[in-house]
Amino acid sequence: MSTLSVWRFDTPEGAEKAVSTLENLSRQQLIKVGDAATVSWREGEKKPKTRQLQNLAGAGALGGAFWGMLFGLLFLVPLLGAAIGAAAGALVGKFSDVGIDDEFIKRTRDSITPGTSALFVLTSDAVIDKVQEAFAGQRAELLFTNLSTEQETRLREAFAE
Repeated sequence: MSTLSVWRFDTPEGAEKAVSTLENLSRQQLIKVGDAATVSWREGEKKPKTRQLQNLAGAGALGGAFWGMLFGLLFLVPLLGAAIGAAAGALVGKFSDVGIDDEFIKRTRDSITPGTSALFVLTSDAVIDKVQEAFAGQRAELLFTNLSTEQETRLREAFAE
């Protein structure tokens, strides 16, 4: 089973630092990364920069279309008006099948603001204790995951240290 997680960092560089940790874990075969993308929003910018992490994408990659639709829904729809908003409603319906619902969209949109960054990652086969150890001290907030409650709590604790 794949896990989709979204981590928010208090700096525009935080997600990029987490990517290098994720790459190291992947090389050590301690986690399989199906796909990943980052969002970085520098102070003073009108919108965030997004990047799909092609070098980490595995066979189950979601692809640029998924990330493009998701990030468009998160960061552009409020700027585009009601006509696009109706189409966005249909997209939210499609995303809800994988746990991405209105609440996810709202919480993520409200949390990723100028001066912050986020890592969106689809993973499987994680050696949880090694992943926790590698990410300890990176001080991130878990915005969303479809992990079990126990797994989610353990990951939250690791990032908060």
